[in-house]
Amino acid sequence: MNILKFGGTSVGSAKSISALLDVVEESRKKEDCIVVLSAMSGVTNLLLAMAEQAQRGEDYSENLLAIEERHFEVIRTLLPASAQNPVFTKLKIYFNELEDILQAVYNIRELTAQTKDLILSYGERCSAFMVCHIAKQRLTDVEAVDGTTLIKTDSNFGQARVNMELSELLISDYYAANQGKLLIVTGFISSNDEGRVTTLGRGGSDYTAAIWGSALNANEIQIWTDVNGMLTADPRIVEKAFSLSELSYIEAMELSYFGAKVIYPPTMTPAFLKKIPIVIKNTFDADFPGTYIRHDVKKSELPIKGISSIDDISILNLSGSGMVGKAGFSGRLFSLLSREQINVVLITQSSSEHSITFAVKPEDAVKALNLISKEFELELQAKKLEYPEVEKELSVLAIVGENMKHTPGISARLFNALGRNGVNVRAIAQGSSEYNISVILSKSDLSKAVNAVHDAFYAELKKTLHIFCLGTGNIGKELFRQLEKQMPHLAKNNDLQVKVMGISNTKQMYLSNHGLNLENWQLKLQEKSEPADLKLFVKKMKALNLPNCVFVDNTASANPVNYYKEILESSISIVTCNKIGNSADFDQYRAFKNAARKYGVDFYYETNVGAGLPIIRTLKDLMMSGDKVGRIEAILSGTISYIFNNFKDDKQFHAVVKEAQEKGYTEPDPRDDLNGKDFMRKMLILARDAGYPMEATDISIENILPAACLAATSVAEFYQELENNAAYFEDMKTKAANQKQVLRYIGKLENGKVEITLQSVDDSHPFFALSGSDNIISFTTDRYNDRPLVVKGPGAGAEVTAAGVFADIINVGKK
Repeated sequence: MNILKFGGTSVGSAKSISALLDVVEESRKKEDCIVVLSAMSGVTNLLLAMAEQAQRGEDYSENLLAIEERHFEVIRTLLPASAQNPVFTKLKIYFNELEDILQAVYNIRELTAQTKDLILSYGERCSAFMVCHIAKQRLTDVEAVDGTTLIKTDSNFGQARVNMELSELLISDYYAANQGKLLIVTGFISSNDEGRVTTLGRGGSDYTAAIWGSALNANEIQIWTDVNGMLTADPRIVEKAFSLSELSYIEAMELSYFGAKVIYPPTMTPAFLKKIPIVIKNTFDADFPGTYIRHDVKKSELPIKGISSIDDISILNLSGSGMVGKAGFSGRLFSLLSREQINVVLITQSSSEHSITFAVKPEDAVKALNLISKEFELELQAKKLEYPEVEKELSVLAIVGENMKHTPGISARLFNALGRNGVNVRAIAQGSSEYNISVILSKSDLSKAVNAVHDAFYAELKKTLHIFCLGTGNIGKELFRQLEKQMPHLAKNNDLQVKVMGISNTKQMYLSNHGLNLENWQLKLQEKSEPADLKLFVKKMKALNLPNCVFVDNTASANPVNYYKEILESSISIVTCNKIGNSADFDQYRAFKNAARKYGVDFYYETNVGAGLPIIRTLKDLMMSGDKVGRIEAILSGTISYIFNNFKDDKQFHAVVKEAQEKGYTEPDPRDDLNGKDFMRKMLILARDAGYPMEATDISIENILPAACLAATSVAEFYQELENNAAYFEDMKTKAANQKQVLRYIGKLENGKVEITLQSVDDSHPFFALSGSDNIISFTTDRYNDRPLVVKGPGAGAEVTAAGVFADIINVGKK
């Protein structure tokens, strides 16, 4: 025999009641069952609201009519006309009784706990009676059972304690007298020795099912709800939450206590004592196996079973020298709270015994504060205790699982995920059983924290990176193309999902709470955008408060750099191909590095030097491994590389520059490349990463252009001056060729000095055979002394630069 309990959503409409009866009919074919029902979804809240309205002297009639109409609509839909009147009549009697009670509350403006229980009981009474009569159209021997006559409790109205021995005896006798019948029982409600209606607390219908299951030694207690069992996290917060096949009683209790609303915690006590399995099933997906809660669970490969949370909590901090070494202080404190029915959610105490922090529901915080102030008045006056502090707007996050026990690294993984996403932990609690680690954090960080922790513990799921991109020029467009193309590969081979959450250029910006479709991002930017405002863009990015965020700067503007430090201090990583930030003042460069280190995020700028070539990363790896860099030589301008690689034979210098411009290798004004400033910025960044606190003024740059070329007032005049100075360039080329050498514009870092000079090199030099617009860099170190480490490849172009930005984004995702 099984107990089938159906929650409010399962009796919330005609459609859901039909689905409920399908489940009952199928179950009854296999074995006997008893059905326990909650009130229709939302009805208990409406009943409570009406009771409070009546107490305040407000009109409650609209809510009463709404409840009545919801029940009547179901009857009109599911019962034939000939069977409707008796049901309408009985329900109308219930609603008239309810109205009389509410009117009495209205008249005297008083709402006792006893009266409130009586008012709330009508939700389950109406639900069970209505469903019973609908079930009679499809099933035989159906009877509605008023649970108040069989479950006996004390007189603690609102949260009554069950007399299990008497209740089980009454239930077993009633069941024996009604063998073969389908019993439809009211959940949640009970009665005291005087027959007064009591309730078992919110979620008490689960408890009713467990009491019946225990009394009758049921095979299973099935909790039918609107989700596919218990999930790894709240699906409203974590889209990637998935169903768990089974849990132990302790794991389920821990998850339920810390906010998992699928099952009511006391439910498990009767089941646990008699080892009756509890199954969480979905009324609207009856074929899904659901989640089994039982004592003999199989060993799981999951590091934790789930992440649970309490959305709103307050903490009280009590500290002072009067607590140190004083036996019984904690007992006195918590006995006081217990006497006043204040539930303590979490406790943590410093090892010095100088302070105690405990969490309570927000509505209990002020009451607890007043009680402590009275109980410890003498200690407070004598300054042996500090006046208690109350902190509000907090939440609890808890990770739960039997596998946590004796498993090293669980705490580290939790706190790394929180810290990397800028989530500050206010208090921590872990029992010696190691089934649960609970942390208190800011309420505004809860969603981000739960998602970050979920990504950290469930490696088989795809980690999600949320990126916000500046710049929609050639590099930005190419990055989006590469991202869209590589999405399936990232998901399959890297367990990584990249979501573009925001895009901005100099004219428009668009941010989405759910991410942009990269197939039509340009259309979205045109249709849904607002005027570009970088300050507002950063503000909105921070306000979304998402985990694993990356700010991507694909511009060459100084404006975004002004926000780098703020972004890093908001625990958001930065990936940038914009050289301005790292090549300005050294203090700014150092500030970015320090902020990234302090807040545990990444600041990646591989494309600052050599586009997509692994130059920055190679230098970093050399230094981290303990190698010492003696000399760095490099050609880091794709434009200048192309010009000197092609300035040979009978080609003239001005013609090669023109050719480079036509191929898109130069800026609109080629002097912006040929003046060496871009090259200087790259060498400056390399020098700083190599450990030298240099400024741009410390770098020596040899000018390769005659003064007249630099002084030209237009690009056309510049080309004319190049042509006028053809002999100057031809002389350089001829001298090199006569010595079987080629011209190369080389940057060198050695002995803490950087210089960029035009050199002639022969075929023994690694830069001799350079071709096209390739960049090349040579590292001479203690390990690579006789034969330097050389990195060579395309150093310019949107495709390779975007690929470098892409690689940096993926490297953030690896953390």
